Amino acid sequence: MDFNERVNVLRKQVEQFGKMPDADWELLTPSLKELAIPKHGFLTPEGKHGKDIGLIIDGSMRHYYTRDGEERTTYFYFENAFVGAYISCITGKPSDVSIEAMADCVLIVFPYTALAELFTKSIYWERFGRKLAEWALVGVEDRMVGLLTLSPEERYIQLLEGNKKKIIERIPQHLIANYLGITPVSLSRIRNRVMRK
Repeated sequence: MDFNERVNVLRKQVEQFGKMPDADWELLTPSLKELAIPKHGFLTPEGKHGKDIGLIIDGSMRHYYTRDGEERTTYFYFENAFVGAYISCITGKPSDVSIEAMADCVLIVFPYTALAELFTKSIYWERFGRKLAEWALVGVEDRMVGLLTLSPEERYIQLLEGNKKKIIERIPQHLIANYLGITPVSLSRIRNRVMRK
């Protein structure tokens, strides 16, 4: 897949939030670039300013923060997902989270500042920004409610039965356990119980 084909993938994902005229789309294209991140490399490491928003074309990424030397996974991203340290981009403050490549990744990225400028120039980009923020908020609330109201076993079953099966299929077990907030041993016990049911 060449650069133009990857840009077309980005446009298709942008237009899931609403159709965009060519003239408005072309306002962003000068800011687009392809970014390759090797496995264990970072889009944004904790403590650095988040500058770019990207779409994953190939690969997967992990969103986590570190407290007292311990990593706590909050989200996984796969192909066709938008990714970025949004809060850092918006506030200009160093990121509290790291966004790490779980495999070799290829993204199409653009500076958040370029996108923010388009919010004032185009109703289509302003709508995209609002829809992207809504999408991110839904994800955060879904994650928070799950952590506060579901048991680890219920959260695991939700992964199996929901729209997050890619996590089960592609993420190592120790990181799934970390995402669920449990130890790998506890995850193994839960998996065994679920398989017996």
